Formats: sequence, structure tokens, C-alpha cells
Amino acid sequence: MWCPDWPLGRPDAPSDETVLVIGAPERGASRVVAASPDAYGAGVSLGMARREAEGLCPGATVLDRDLGEETRRFDPIVELLSEIIPRVEVSEPGLVFIPVAGAIRYYGGEEAIVELLGGKLAAAGISHRLGLADGPFAAFWAARTAGETQIVTDTPAFLAQLDVATLGHDDLIATFRWLGVDTLGSLAGLPRDAIASRFGPIGLQAHRLAHGEDRMIDPREIPPEAAVESTFEDPVYSTDQLAFSAKQLAARLIADLRARGAAPYRITVIMEGTDGVVRERVWRSADPFTEAALADRVWWQLRAWTESDRGSQRGIVRLKLDPSDLSDDGRQLSFFVDETSRIEAERAIARIQTLVGPDAVLQAVPQGGRMPSEQVAWHRWGEEATVSRPVGAPWPGATPSPTPALVPPEPPRLEVEWDEGTPVRVRLRARWEPVLTWSGPWRMTGNWWKGEGSVDRYQIVTSAGAFLCTVDASGITHLAGVYD
Repeated sequence: MWCPDWPLGRPDAPSDETVLVIGAPERGASRVVAASPDAYGAGVSLGMARREAEGLCPGATVLDRDLGEETRRFDPIVELLSEIIPRVEVSEPGLVFIPVAGAIRYYGGEEAIVELLGGKLAAAGISHRLGLADGPFAAFWAARTAGETQIVTDTPAFLAQLDVATLGHDDLIATFRWLGVDTLGSLAGLPRDAIASRFGPIGLQAHRLAHGEDRMIDPREIPPEAAVESTFEDPVYSTDQLAFSAKQLAARLIADLRARGAAPYRITVIMEGTDGVVRERVWRSADPFTEAALADRVWWQLRAWTESDRGSQRGIVRLKLDPSDLSDDGRQLSFFVDETSRIEAERAIARIQTLVGPDAVLQAVPQGGRMPSEQVAWHRWGEEATVSRPVGAPWPGATPSPTPALVPPEPPRLEVEWDEGTPVRVRLRARWEPVLTWSGPWRMTGNWWKGEGSVDRYQIVTSAGAFLCTVDASGITHLAGVYD
């Protein structure tokens, strides 16, 4: 079951404007995960690179995806589906996989179960698409290509007519097209050993999907001790404590499975409250879970549960993570990796984050932009970074190097004395410093559709330091950066 417009349901998405919701960087670029109907009418499509989408809709409101908030809103929908089929697997907010073999026998056929699920969702006012096929990959594309509902009776034949772009690897897709392989059917017709030899594990997985063979799961028996659990003598009420416990459990689980040479594709999150109520939710990943990815999903789920119980004063007494669908896809460490030190450092940071709060421990990642203040994206430590502007994209009008060492969050005013367009001296607190040398100006055009004007940028050097300044149309100068 897929809700293509689920990210648009967030409270801050304006209903009367063109809206683009952008996900985390994927395949080298930030891409569209949802858009308003008028954006689709302008030519925007799901998966389109942000730069291309903004070119089609220059005045659109652009929002970064918030998976935690989406999970909170989506959890009641999962509960609704679980009333019909208990083992609902969440891939991401708005996308779930539902094993229906037993339910079809119980409800009397594929059409009956699809009609029942669709009726429940429609009654709740949920815009959705349903696809029924063998395996998650085929089921997803059955839903993606459905008007509303699609039941696939011949999975290999259905996959054969899909474009190779459904595989999601740009370089691999480009090579396939260069070879004249445009559909999964033509890919499936090639010898598997030749594909594996030429393209390696990625090509082999693509060939398996083209044949309708979904993820190759190691059928080993999962020992019961693989599950990890935390119990709390004093019930936990703080969301910060829950976040810390989620990260600890995820780290323990991945470390234990890594020692066995395994990684999980599917995790059951179990939470027990002070009232004795036990909640369960299954999360699935297309790739084996990493420690960071698992911690994110556990935290999203706990946040959804605790926020839905707001006001009930329910405390948490037990958390448990139970893995399934183990894979033997290992992780090859380099010779110089100190895994023990990395784990200890992450635990120390997690403890600090628990003490001072999640918003007080931030991590920076580079992103593209014209001004230094735009070239860093900040996010909570331990959460997935959302980079809205790719670093490798061309940025016409970007500030010349070198980059300032200090960039104020809000550029303060700077007093500069000018003589016919030439900076003469700069006021630093109570004294004036003469300008030794300078460069510029570089004109930067603002976002005119947002009411921003153009500014000129200057690099100014004095005996007390070097500065990056901006001068607007009214002649007011602001300090944009300090060079080391």
C-alpha cells in the first residue's frame, strides 16, 4: 500500500501554493518525494532532481522531508491496516508491505482482501494505491503503476514490461541503455553469469529482480538470543531518554549480528507501557539495516507511539528489537579502522545528547550554495542529514575562494568608509582600521520572487583581520564572514 502524497500532509505545507517536498540526497542529488497537483501539471515527477523541479516551478515552496513527523502521522494508518492483517511491515511513512497469503484464504480471495483494504482506507479519507504481486519489488511497482488498485497474476510478465529505470541505479541504467537493454524483460533474457561478471553484485541483484526473484534472504534459523531488550525499573517518560535507549539497542543488535556475520532486513520494534499494553511494529529495509538507519527507524516509531499517547501519562517499562530476514552480506572494514574507538565515541556523544537535549548536539555536512552561510547543512547528531543543495552542482555567482573560517548565523552590520567605490577603512568596535587591500565587487542577484534584492560582495583585508562583506542597494554593509 502506497500513499504517494503522504509527505504533503504535514501541517506547514500550504494548501494554496505550489509545494515540493525534497528527500535526502539519493543517487548524487536531492530528489522530489512529493509535490502538489499543479507541480505535477508543470512537469514535475517523483524522483526528479531538485534543481530540475525548481526550474519547472521557480516560485514553489520547497520543504525538506521530515520522516519523524511523517511516521507520527502515519502510525494510525498502520494500526488501521493491522486490524485486518496483523503483520504489516513499514518500509517508510506512506509505504507498507502486507503479507496476504493467509489473509486471502481467510477472506476468500485476492479481490476480497484488496477490496477490504481499499474500503478501510477510503473510509478513513486516505488517498492510496494498492498493488498485489509476488515480492516487495513487484508489489511496489504494481502500486506505483496502478490507477488505484492492481492485482498482478503473472509477476515475471508484469516485471518484463517495466523500464530499467525502476532499478534506481543511474550509472547501471545508463550502461544498460547504451547496450540496448531498456526493459527488465530484455535484462532477464541476458545470461546471469555474464551480468554478474560485468556488473558485480549490483548487476546480479538487478538480474534477480528482473526475474521476479526478490531479495535473496539467508534461510538460516534465527536464534532467539539475537533479539535485544531493555527493561526499566523506573518507567521512562522522557523522549530524550527513549531516543538514547533506542540508539543503545540498535548499536547492541547490529554489533551482535555483525559478530555472527549477519545483518537484518526486517526488525520488529516492541514497546511495553506501565499499563501492560504491548505494541509492536515491523520495519523493512530494501538493504540490510545499518546501526544509524535502525536507530532512526526505532526512534521514529517510539516518537509516533509516545506522541499519540500524549496526556495519558503512560510510562515505558520495556523496549525490544527482534530481527528477522537475516542476510550474510558482510561489511568489509579497512585495515586501519578502529571499530572499538568509533563505538565508544558514538556512545559518549549519545550520552551528552541525552543530558543536553537532541537539539543541542548538531552535526554539519557540506552542501552547495553561493554564500558561505548556505554551504553547510546542520542536523541532529544521529539523524539522517537532509542536504537540499548538492555540493557538486554548478553554482553560478558563488563567492570566490578562500572560504571564511567564521560565518555568523545572522550577518551583523559593519561600518565601512568608502571613497568613490573603494573601501578606505573599517570600524572595529571603538577604532578605525585602514584597509590594506581588497577585492570585488561580485554581484549576487537575490531571489527576486521572494522580494530579495541584489548585493555586492567584497573581500577586505586590514591589519586586524580579513573580512567578507556584502553591500546592498541602499549602501548598508554587513559582515558575512571572517577569514582565518
